[in-house]
Amino acid sequence: MKKKRILVGFLLFIIVFVLAVWKIGKFDGKKENLVKIRIGWQIPWATEGQLVQALKHTNLLKNNSLEGEFKGFSYGGPLNEAAMAGEVDVVLTADQPAAILLSKNPNWKIVGRLMYNRVSLYVPPKSDIQTVADLKGKTVAMPFGAAAQRMALKEEEGAGLDSQNDVNNINLGIYEQSDLVKDKNAKNWGKIDALAGFDPTPAIFEEKGLVRNLAVGKVVSVILVSGDFLEQNPNSVKSFLAAFRGAYDFYGENTDIVNKWFTEESKLDITSNALSIASSIEPNLKEGATIRLGFNQDDYRIMQEAADFIYKQKMIKNKVQMKDFVDLSYLPKAIK
Repeated sequence: MKKKRILVGFLLFIIVFVLAVWKIGKFDGKKENLVKIRIGWQIPWATEGQLVQALKHTNLLKNNSLEGEFKGFSYGGPLNEAAMAGEVDVVLTADQPAAILLSKNPNWKIVGRLMYNRVSLYVPPKSDIQTVADLKGKTVAMPFGAAAQRMALKEEEGAGLDSQNDVNNINLGIYEQSDLVKDKNAKNWGKIDALAGFDPTPAIFEEKGLVRNLAVGKVVSVILVSGDFLEQNPNSVKSFLAAFRGAYDFYGENTDIVNKWFTEESKLDITSNALSIASSIEPNLKEGATIRLGFNQDDYRIMQEAADFIYKQKMIKNKVQMKDFVDLSYLPKAIK
């Protein structure tokens, strides 16, 4: 009888053990069924950075059967290099870097709108310059090749100025501006009368009361996916866009904590108020907004202006028709 009990107990142990192993195996199998997606993003770039943080710190990707591998870059140039080398499946970038990538490797598709971000033309708070037209004969510094240059030249020409002859437009990197913009009572920045830049730098200046905007424009930033990933995992692209829509919801509902994650990883000295200024241009973050990841006609116009600008600046050899690379068929209807 005792031996019989021992045998029964041993059999029960085996059954429990087998069930446990089966459950673990089932869990691991589920994990293995997650499709790996390599996401190339730009670490110090608000508001994109917060949306990526929402993906990194939540189950949004996992709930859509995806496993994210995040590859962060300091700006668009190295990100494009990684895309060309086949090191990422998704690229989160602005209109001009997108056009550069597409000119070099047309095996990429724009599958959705990432966000709008601001570009600004600004002067010191005490400057006598009140309008863009007042820049005649003045020196304006900007990062050449960036969307800020495109916007500044367009604003100058729109004000009736010849950007080649009426204004002294000079090259100055965006990170070098912080060395100049420090005095709330400045009338100029040495020999520089005005600056053009892209967020979050102008937002930081604006929040501190160090600049006064003459004009604010917008960049249409995009989500690109490699043709190889699209061919192999078309449903996963739809899943990624669904997760990205969720990132907007999560950021809107948990703004403070997501901003904290962003500032910690980006190591930017920036306040939540400055981040709010930077994100103010994005309608998806307005209270009660319907999330839209598709494009409207104005978006297409801006994107084409970006492509035409970099061609004119001889940054690419061939003209790019941006709309030819857009495929919104992967977007859920609710977020088009």
